[in-house]
Amino acid sequence: MANYHSKFIDNKQEWENFILEKKEANFLQSYNWGQFHKKLGKTIFYLSFWEGEKQIGACLTVKENAKRGKYLTIAGGPIIDWQNENLIEFFTKEVERLAKENDCDFIRMRPQTLETEELKQQIEKLKWQESPMHLTADLTLQLDLTLSEEDLLKQMRKNTRYEVRQAEKMGITVIKSKNPKDIEPFYKHQIELAQKHKFVPFSFDFLDKQFKTFVEDEQVLLFHSYLDKKLLASAFIIFYNGEAVYHYGISTEDNQKLPGAYACQWEAIKEAKNQGMQKYNFWGIAPKDDLNHRFAGVSLFKRGFGGEEVEYLKAHDLAVSSKYYLTKGFELIRKKVRNL
Repeated sequence: MANYHSKFIDNKQEWENFILEKKEANFLQSYNWGQFHKKLGKTIFYLSFWEGEKQIGACLTVKENAKRGKYLTIAGGPIIDWQNENLIEFFTKEVERLAKENDCDFIRMRPQTLETEELKQQIEKLKWQESPMHLTADLTLQLDLTLSEEDLLKQMRKNTRYEVRQAEKMGITVIKSKNPKDIEPFYKHQIELAQKHKFVPFSFDFLDKQFKTFVEDEQVLLFHSYLDKKLLASAFIIFYNGEAVYHYGISTEDNQKLPGAYACQWEAIKEAKNQGMQKYNFWGIAPKDDLNHRFAGVSLFKRGFGGEEVEYLKAHDLAVSSKYYLTKGFELIRKKVRNL
C-alpha cells in the first residue's frame, strides 16, 4: 500500500482549504457542520488522509450516542478519490480503528459520490453493507444555476411556472432573514406539520444551533413568504461551495391553496444565482414509483421545478461489534413503520 497516513486537523482554515477545492464536497463535510454538532454536545473528528506531505482526503466524523448504541457517522463523505482502491481500503481501516478506540458498534457513511454497481461491489468486499436507514439525502434533485432565469422558468412544470407567476400577481412578498430569532416560529410551524403528517420533527436546539453556526459565516438564510402580513411559508437554505441547499421548509395553514411555498423557492433560487452558486439542491426526494412514501407529496412539489435527479451512493454500514445487528433489526422495523 502507498505511503498513507492520517491525522486530525483542528484548524478551520486548513480544513476548509482542502474541502473547498473539491467540487463534490457540500456543507455536510464543512468545518461549520462539525462545529454545529459539537455545540449539540457530540464528539467530532476532523480526520484527514495524506500521502507523504500531500493531503488526499478528508472525513468529518461525528460520534452518535444513541439508546440503541454508539456509532460513528460520516455524512457526505469521506472526500476521497473513489477510483483509488488502496485509498478506500486505507480509509476503511482508519475509521474502523477510530470506532474501536471510541467504543462504537458500527460506522455509517453516505459518501458524496454517485452510486454505481462497481463501487457497491468494491466497498462490500471491505465488509461495508447497505444501511437499513438513510444518512442524509441520497436521491436528490438539482438545478443548474448557470441557466438564465428565463430558461429556469421554461424547464419548470407548467403548473409550477403558473404558481410562481401567480404569487407575483397576488402580491406575495418574500423576505430574507439572518435573524436567529426567526427559528422559534419556524420550529413551531414544523411541529404543527409533524403532527399533521406524522413525522418526527427536529428539535428547536437542533435547528437553532445549526442556523447560528452557519449564519456566523453568512452561509445560511431564511426565506419567508407573506400575503397581507400573514406568513405563508419559510425555507431554510444553506449556501456552501457553489451550492445552495434547500435543507428544511415549512408551510402554514394560511398557505393552503396559496402559492407561498413556490414564491419562497423562486426567491431562494434567484438569490443563489446572485451569490454565484452553480447548483440549487432541493435535497431529498422520494423515488418516483413509490407513491406511498411519506415524502411523495413534497417530492412532487420539488420535481415541478425541473432539474436533474442525482443519486449518491446509499448509506452503508461497517459493523465493528456484534451489537450492530441488534441495531440493524430495530431499524428495519422502524423503516417499515415510518414508510421510509
